[in-house]
Amino acid sequence: MRKIGLLMALMLLLTGLAADAEELRIYTWSEYMDEEKMPADFEAKTGIKVRLDIYENNEEMVAKLQAGGASQYDIIVPSDYIMPVLINQGLIQPLDHAKLPNLANLKPLFREASYDPGNKYSVAYQWGTVGLMYRKDKVNEEAVKSWSVLFDADKQPGSFWLIDSVREMIGIALVYLGKDFNSTDPMDLKAAADLLVATKRSGNCMGFKPGVGGKNDVVAGTAVAAIVYNGDAIQSVTEDPQNLGFVIPREGSEIWYDSMAIPKDAPNPDAAHKWINWILEPEVGAELSNYNQYATPNAAAEPFITPEDLSNPGIYPTPEIMEKLHFTKDLGKDNRIVDEAWTRAKSH
Repeated sequence: MRKIGLLMALMLLLTGLAADAEELRIYTWSEYMDEEKMPADFEAKTGIKVRLDIYENNEEMVAKLQAGGASQYDIIVPSDYIMPVLINQGLIQPLDHAKLPNLANLKPLFREASYDPGNKYSVAYQWGTVGLMYRKDKVNEEAVKSWSVLFDADKQPGSFWLIDSVREMIGIALVYLGKDFNSTDPMDLKAAADLLVATKRSGNCMGFKPGVGGKNDVVAGTAVAAIVYNGDAIQSVTEDPQNLGFVIPREGSEIWYDSMAIPKDAPNPDAAHKWINWILEPEVGAELSNYNQYATPNAAAEPFITPEDLSNPGIYPTPEIMEKLHFTKDLGKDNRIVDEAWTRAKSH
């Protein structure tokens, strides 16, 4: 009896340790969810603790996975253009659709990405744009309708930040110059790099900064403008519409969507599937978008989205704006040419 008692005690201890050990590790963008409430809600529903680590651009995330992070995290949130890299390098694993019944809630547009048909590896999380956040008390609202407000030294209204993200920033420079957002023509990319170098040397440009950092400086008044992701801007504009604004200049910009994926050697893929399916619940998807003010890919969530957000063209662009927006394409081996242009733009 004593041996049985000891065995039962050991089993209970091991069970308790296993329960304590269940954790979901998410590697994601900063300010992309309510970082206190959503993990707490998921833990209350599943008993699984959530731990968040933050990155500021896709290239940082990929480098971390390549350096061993593929065995450290259960969920990552990559952008569309970087997904082919993750798939081709074997850094993420196929999803088990039997564990994701809420996949049916996705809009058709987000079910058949060219790089991931049938959502074999990824599930859409949020979508949005890149534009210009500015201070209304410092910048003429007619001037911000063109990217020339930053790229033409004679029109610059004061200190500003460019966005520290290679494809978005190179793409915006390209469309300003009348080129294709995804151009791989060496002469086009040289012109884009030259434009960014000249802009940096203009005296008002403070350099390159991630979207959230640029947004924070505009809010604080240490910058009069910054290129940022729309959701980052809209949150602050909503809080202070008198002094802050957001616009997509007429030359155009990027439209993107981010997805949830599971790294190749994730320690807890079962918990990862539970998280993805939970995010796809209508009320949870709406709570996510109502918090970060990015657009939802979840059709079932839209009835629960704040009506003011649904009618806000900064979040859900009008058809006229949509015509000016470009998805970032995977360039394959030609990514090297873009990277060379980016290195030149940042180092000169």
